Amino acid sequence: MKTSISVRENIRLADYTTLKIGGAARFFVQAETERQVVEAFNFAEKNEFDIFVLGGGSNVLIADEGFDGLVLQVASKGISDFRESGGNIYVTAQAGEDWDGFVKFCVGKNLAGIECLSGIPGFVGGTPVQNVGAYGQEVSETIANVRVFDRKSGEVLELTNADCRFAYRTSLFNTTGRNRFIVLAVTYALKENGEPKIVYKDLLQFFENKKPSLRETREAVFAIRRAKSMVIEEDDPNAKSVGSFFKNPIVSRANFAEIAEIAQSLGLENVPCFMVDESSVKIPAAWLIEKSGFEKGYVKGSAGLSTLHPLALINRGNATAKEILALKDEIQTEVKRKFGLDLKPEPVFVGF
Repeated sequence: MKTSISVRENIRLADYTTLKIGGAARFFVQAETERQVVEAFNFAEKNEFDIFVLGGGSNVLIADEGFDGLVLQVASKGISDFRESGGNIYVTAQAGEDWDGFVKFCVGKNLAGIECLSGIPGFVGGTPVQNVGAYGQEVSETIANVRVFDRKSGEVLELTNADCRFAYRTSLFNTTGRNRFIVLAVTYALKENGEPKIVYKDLLQFFENKKPSLRETREAVFAIRRAKSMVIEEDDPNAKSVGSFFKNPIVSRANFAEIAEIAQSLGLENVPCFMVDESSVKIPAAWLIEKSGFEKGYVKGSAGLSTLHPLALINRGNATAKEILALKDEIQTEVKRKFGLDLKPEPVFVGF
């Protein structure tokens, strides 16, 4: 059967990532249809190539040596399926749709449920993988189902929200089903004329008890993110990043009490935290980083920390992947030494 995919060779991957770091892919395919996704996997399997699936490149660190296999970018476009059921409007977006463009589209249609996730770079297909969240909202709250290609069975399947096993920054797709399921499209259950979710401290302070519209909430999220250089803009010297590089640690209440004692012994103020449930607490990684001696704007070669947010590791110009890793390791070592906590990176490491 004649293939419909175009296989390119020696494609520089740095151009496809927000960090602007990474060597070349031996082979590269942009798949715009489900058929092309399947054909790309068949091509890789036939030739015994390793394969990596790339989305918008906003959550990856690619090795300086690149990737000696096939890089597949799922680039399908389209927004459809405006079904109404049970008080929800179901909207389906193809995996290659720009995420923030999709949020803007939904807010413009006065559909509530993802407004606080404005300004996050990347494609729709990446949102269920990481269970993307920000400012008190996660995609798992609205995802109804995820259309996937199952590499194991060779079938296209529809997974329910429960099938996806969502938790904080995790899902089936980056845990037990890692490298098995390829996201093709995502359906979200949104509320027409619903109220925005204003629960996060920054948003509560921004609006001071006012009741904003979805559009005003989106604008506020942009303003807050921009003040922290968490919006990818070409003229921003902090723009070459993956956003938050580390996950906020979740610890038991007993462990939190130990960390609070450590902080007190170091002469630090109260440890900021957010209650996750009755038994666990989330600690801001940004606070841990700063209190471990890494101020905003910290420099290590051509890598560094954003001048506006310590959680963002940035490419200051011509940084290598090795330099980013060296800074990551230094931060993890110091946070572990000072507070006994292991910071877990958010981005996926490719080609190492």
